Amino acid sequence: MQKNDGAVSIDVTSGEFNVRKRRDSGLESGDNEGVEFHIGWVMSSFQIVGLSFEPFAPLFDLSDSALSKINMRRVVATENPGYPCRVSLTDAKIGDELLLLPFEHQPASSPYKASGPIFVRRAAVQAKIDPGGIPDYVGSRLMSVRAYDKAHLMTDAMVCAGSETATAILKMFSTDDVAYIHLHNANRGCFSCTVKRA
Repeated sequence: MQKNDGAVSIDVTSGEFNVRKRRDSGLESGDNEGVEFHIGWVMSSFQIVGLSFEPFAPLFDLSDSALSKINMRRVVATENPGYPCRVSLTDAKIGDELLLLPFEHQPASSPYKASGPIFVRRAAVQAKIDPGGIPDYVGSRLMSVRAYDKAHLMTDAMVCAGSETATAILKMFSTDDVAYIHLHNANRGCFSCTVKRA
């Protein structure tokens, strides 16, 4: 974990790339296993990745005063949905304790280097999303989908309904120069999660 003006920094750009072509042109309704939609471009599977809890764990032991000094705040979820945890990729239950903190979601040396506020739930377990899967955490929100190349420059972006996120991801990954994708909650602009090729 690194700190940059109080922001937590984690490398979220790594991942193995593996482009897979669709072998036939048929599509069975509701079949998204392997994310093999036939929509007019070469497909590659993808995987949504939650943050590791480990870098955040020590922060929960800090006093409210100590958290305030590093621009962080302890909160309790008062509604559901409304407090999306970036580790578990689920909305916290009412009564759950979370930290609201600045997170450096784009730590690369690039003009797009950036940080922003995220929620992390106490004792959260890192999400294990199957390749091609879209969690409700994403599917229920308006999403901003942002593609980056290996130089960490944004090459494409769009806003879509959460239910259309998989289609947007697949279209962006059909371009060879896209190395990874970031999802943001479009309404408030906060970083949601990273998407890598699978």
